[in-house]
Amino acid sequence: MVLGKAGGLSDSRAIKAAGISNTMTERKDIHNSDIPIICQACEARHKGVCGALTSDQLTRLSRHTTKSAHSREEELHNTFEDQESYSNILSGVVKLTKLMSDGRQQIVGLQFAPDFMGRPFSEQNQVTMEAATNVRLCSFPKSVLEDMLHEAPDMQHRLHQQNLEELNEAREWLLTLGRKSAVEKVASFILLIATNIDPEYNGDDQSRVLELPLRRADIADFLGLTTETVSRQLTNLRKRGIIEIEDRRTIKVPDINRLDRASRHVGS
Repeated sequence: MVLGKAGGLSDSRAIKAAGISNTMTERKDIHNSDIPIICQACEARHKGVCGALTSDQLTRLSRHTTKSAHSREEELHNTFEDQESYSNILSGVVKLTKLMSDGRQQIVGLQFAPDFMGRPFSEQNQVTMEAATNVRLCSFPKSVLEDMLHEAPDMQHRLHQQNLEELNEAREWLLTLGRKSAVEKVASFILLIATNIDPEYNGDDQSRVLELPLRRADIADFLGLTTETVSRQLTNLRKRGIIEIEDRRTIKVPDINRLDRASRHVGS
């Protein structure tokens, strides 16, 4: 399973934006002595697949865990490579791309902390994964995690739930690409970043400052637009007061609800 986010405010993100917790298990105190040190204060444990593991299972998994840092534009996994490990994203944004037979490339999704990277029980991923920003990963061998999946039904359930969420978001993205106007597409993209780039964001703060993880050309590729159209619509949103452009990468969103309405052509 490869988990990626798409544009628009899905039901799960709408809940998140309303400040309602969407975790599947009660968050444990990070200072509990029975939680491995490497897992304490980890958002992937609280909100990701590791949240379904007991302290004993976390301890076993932590013995095989490695943390790593990767620079922007670094390739993390190639479509044609065998899958030898899985990872939780601890911070940053990962870009998912598909390569066509004629060499053209299409961005098909983005992943954020604490998303799970990999396709369990499959020899290969069907996408190339690249760090869109500086990224930190928590990785574990494929064999170790798959053995644990067999004995931890709650973990299987959480992966299944994330898979269903990915399907819902893919359908939402089809709507964005097929029916939304250019300005709605750009607003949807900024909303996607604003509501997902910080794993601790719960919707309480309606004002957001964010760094766009993609260049204008990549945003255009992701949205099915030209680079010039993306630039025009960013200017359009700025003139309407929906965003403030601090520099070429940095965007301020004064009111996240107003941005949400702009992404759905609701009066803003």
